[in-house]
Amino acid sequence: MAEAKISRKLIREITEKLSQGKRVREALLDSGRLHIDRTLPFLIVYRRPDNCPDPGMDRLIKGEASYLIAPSPHISGSGILNLIMQITKVLSDEYGACLIIDVWSAIPQEPSNTLEMVVPRPSFKISIPKYRPPTEAIEALESSLKRIKILKRSAVVELVPEIEIGADLRAPVMSEATARKMNCFILGLEIDPFYRDPQTHEVFPLVLSRLHRSLSVAFKKSAFEFARNRTTRKLVSYQALGRRAFVKSVWDTDKKLADISQSFDFLLQVTPVNTEKAWRAFKKSHFEKVPIFYYRPQPIDPALVKRKLYQIPIERVDDATLGFLFREKRKELDRQLGLLQDRGKPEFYYGGLQLYGAVADQLADTAREILNRFSDYSNKKDGGRKVLNAIIIAERARGEIEYYRQMYPEMASQVQIRDDILGLLVSQGNLLIARDIKIPEARVEAMLSHEVGTHVLTYYNGKAQPFQQLYCGFAGYDELQEGLAVLSEYLVGQLSPQRLRLLAGRVLAAHKMQCGATFLEVFHELNSVYGFEQKTAFIITTRIYRGGGLIKDAIYLRGLVNLLEYLKDGGDTDILFCGKIALDHVPIIQELQAREILCTSPLVPRYMKSADVDRKLATLREGLEVYDLVTWR
Repeated sequence: MAEAKISRKLIREITEKLSQGKRVREALLDSGRLHIDRTLPFLIVYRRPDNCPDPGMDRLIKGEASYLIAPSPHISGSGILNLIMQITKVLSDEYGACLIIDVWSAIPQEPSNTLEMVVPRPSFKISIPKYRPPTEAIEALESSLKRIKILKRSAVVELVPEIEIGADLRAPVMSEATARKMNCFILGLEIDPFYRDPQTHEVFPLVLSRLHRSLSVAFKKSAFEFARNRTTRKLVSYQALGRRAFVKSVWDTDKKLADISQSFDFLLQVTPVNTEKAWRAFKKSHFEKVPIFYYRPQPIDPALVKRKLYQIPIERVDDATLGFLFREKRKELDRQLGLLQDRGKPEFYYGGLQLYGAVADQLADTAREILNRFSDYSNKKDGGRKVLNAIIIAERARGEIEYYRQMYPEMASQVQIRDDILGLLVSQGNLLIARDIKIPEARVEAMLSHEVGTHVLTYYNGKAQPFQQLYCGFAGYDELQEGLAVLSEYLVGQLSPQRLRLLAGRVLAAHKMQCGATFLEVFHELNSVYGFEQKTAFIITTRIYRGGGLIKDAIYLRGLVNLLEYLKDGGDTDILFCGKIALDHVPIIQELQAREILCTSPLVPRYMKSADVDRKLATLREGLEVYDLVTWR
């Protein structure tokens, strides 16, 4: 409960907690709040204006590791300035110096033109103190703010002497003499409230969320440069200045999203259960009649689950990074549920485009190049004559899982032989194997590294993390997962021309469907033009047209191509196995690691420990085309 006033007793209790290294979360009067995650070399201060609505501004401050939302002066009186001074003393004693970023809203100005009226430009003014300006912090803040772009409009950032922007209206947070005595540096930031309607003060929530995330980065980078140059501590990166402790709403949101994600298996629901019978019927029709596919009953009502999804109050998550991740995941789940509603309908195809993205012409050209370059391998068997059946494959897979279980006993993955799936499939950490599957013996290690060493492993590495999203999968994780899994086949020396042709065939089939081709047209082109065996061409086509047209299979090759580019740019490989993430999430994972939120992954793929993996990765970093990954046999 908020105190009736900011008393000396309350201030003393707060500073005692800080001095002991404890976290401070204190509700103040008039919806004020003090949150200091741990002793840090900065404090962001927002003082509510007197008798003036300022909606949205406090949301831009919340989520930082060290902030104060102060009540308006006529309510708090001088107590707020005393509180700031005492907090500053503790932080400065700990670090040798302290930075205060004083933040407020600009007085809205009349727009200069119609565009400014409808789509205002992000605008900031950095107040430069007359005495002892923290130059490095100002430069970092200015640079970060200039990178902000919202609604296609780049930010305008001005550096202004503090006397020119409201010094006569705003009492300084601290006198120059007091600040000098405590080695405290102060800079001001005026933010134009472009994120709300100037007449009604109604907040534009999506604009505010975007600004919140960008501004959070700017605050951290400014504080980091200050700490690096002015304090006695040497921090690793600006990301280490983020919050480590979270309120209940964060964990509740994470759990509710995970529960919905685990309540259905999207791929199982859109995969036919009668593929083998459909193949026989298709063959009997001399490949001229599109087979009828059947799908398993859905265990959920997508509309009701959508209702539950949008009842999750993600807007209560103050942390900008986590709020972004949660909103991304909600959008992905919404699209998956929409696809389940549209299964078997023409609308299904368009939902798949939203979920997985269209096949770019450049990727289709790469696929054609692969098919033409390795055309001599059209009808050659992959890995010789000896093939293994589902029972033997399951036995080998259980042995591989047991190897990882020795490292991580919590690994509870099961292997199931099923009649209702196509090929191999990992579902919620379990490996499902089609009963009629046949895999060449020379390809089994590649299969194990792909399915167990990548898909199952990242599921359980994600399980070991505090956030359930890491095993359910961040939004868009599939592409990196499949790219990593295919790369693992190269690292174990079993990425053959036939396998690469198969991935290229999937891309080409997806591109043809995207261009309006029918099931029969795609099948015949794969078979007659590109030389795929009839059943292989049928399976490729079936996977692409399942559910009404699912473009997902194009992400295997696209994921591999993008992963090669990532490695060429010097990207780290270890971070890719921490859970089910996309390449775009690598900086976010690095941030969460720097904030000491994520723990060390318990499992490392067996193939990453092989004797020649370092040599192969070094070669990849030099820059290889996808064609160069082929293992010749």
